[in-house]
Amino acid sequence: MARYTDAVCRLCRREGQKLFLKGDRCYTDKCAVDRRAYPPGMHGQGRTKVSEYGTQLREKQKAKRYYGVLESQFKGYFEIASRRKGKTGENLLSILETRLDNTVYRLGFAMSRAEARQLVLHKHFTVNGKSVNIPSFLVKPGMIIALKDSSRQLDKFKSSIEANASRKAPKWLDYDANNHVAKVLAAPVREDIDLPVEEQLIVELYSK
Repeated sequence: MARYTDAVCRLCRREGQKLFLKGDRCYTDKCAVDRRAYPPGMHGQGRTKVSEYGTQLREKQKAKRYYGVLESQFKGYFEIASRRKGKTGENLLSILETRLDNTVYRLGFAMSRAEARQLVLHKHFTVNGKSVNIPSFLVKPGMIIALKDSSRQLDKFKSSIEANASRKAPKWLDYDANNHVAKVLAAPVREDIDLPVEEQLIVELYSK
């Protein structure tokens, strides 16, 4: 399976803002965006005029990198979103938000989405009582996501849960912190998603 393996801090610098791809590091003075607030590369500090297409492309890249998906996956999600009722851009973000790896991250089991993806691959979670190791699995209203009993005593989870204790689960998830179980209450709406992206520009890009 293809995946991005280069330095992720370059991605944040390219988009000009924090995408929180490295967990704790993003909150420290070691963050690359704070230290070098310009795009990577030899021409990063040069002045460039961004076209309409370039602006639309940057919004798409920002969303794609934020959730850690590749181009073919992202395009597939857009096609699903365009067939649903409502605004395509908001449908797209709602679909991305309900990926299992993102859900695990939102619940505070991991410090980043990349880490959450790894935890899902290692079968630490169940959905409706069944083990699921597919990060792109889309959760739906009524589903129950739980940390396996055998994983609850691992130091990795203890430290992540403690570090994220102040992080509140989004409104579309009902989380029982004592038992490490969450129920999907509804599909997330735009107000529930804190991604700083103009999704309408992504729709315009794919509509060309």
